[in-house]
Amino acid sequence: MVILSRGNCGLSRCITRYLVAMAAADLMVVLVAIIMQQINFIYLFAYFLFKSPLCAVILVLQLVTSHCSVWFTVAFTFDRYMAICCEKLRMHYCTERTATVVIATAAAGSVAVSIPLFFAVDPRRCVPTAEYMTSTSWSSYELFIIIITPLSPIGLITLFNALTIRYITAANRLRRELRCSGQKQKDPEVDKRRNSMILLFAISTNFILLWMPQFVHSIKWQKQNYFYTDRYFSTPIYILQQLGFMLRMLNTCTNTCIYALTQRRFREQLKSGFKYLITING
Repeated sequence: MVILSRGNCGLSRCITRYLVAMAAADLMVVLVAIIMQQINFIYLFAYFLFKSPLCAVILVLQLVTSHCSVWFTVAFTFDRYMAICCEKLRMHYCTERTATVVIATAAAGSVAVSIPLFFAVDPRRCVPTAEYMTSTSWSSYELFIIIITPLSPIGLITLFNALTIRYITAANRLRRELRCSGQKQKDPEVDKRRNSMILLFAISTNFILLWMPQFVHSIKWQKQNYFYTDRYFSTPIYILQQLGFMLRMLNTCTNTCIYALTQRRFREQLKSGFKYLITING
């Protein structure tokens, strides 16, 4: 976040705004979903975090940060689609102001769809209410959450990246046809576009694969053992649930890292930062 916010990576302000927002959301996932919930609920037992309404707030924050991380990635993917494929619209859409509005809208939407979970917790014991476990309304809400994340993001990221890759492939084919057939030297522009295709494919594949176990578990066993009442059991359903949680949390940081670390100037800034820290410690 520090390196990106300094603006010395050769990226536009629009891209930088998206990447900083994605990194911030990923950091919040680590703090809330991994440390305050996963690690604490299973291993640390910091009892003040189990007390309601703090327990319910942590659950809501976990959902909010997860939604933000995912939908910031979707927004960034759409921005790259507009920048590459829509020449007439990119000057108006791919701006820092638009990025700010989109990020704020995604954050507000994430909060709005997550707030109902606060009322699914018994305020005395920090466990799901009986109504939550049996009500058709809560089952519909869980289905709605599955559609919001990850079903819709998987479809949108795949769609935008597929359209972008198709555009790049067609542009490369046209460029090769326009070049003289006798030229054997490499085309830097084609190489650059090929690298962009590989990057987009990596982001889409990474997102789908890491979310798939959580998605499969959510379809059939969303409410079962959701609050770790059977955390010492080794049933296949529990193992699938924990694997899904682990891979979902891993996904929240990988897309930002994949994009940032492929940028040469970002890597240079990162190396300079490490050298500076070593110099201070020395």
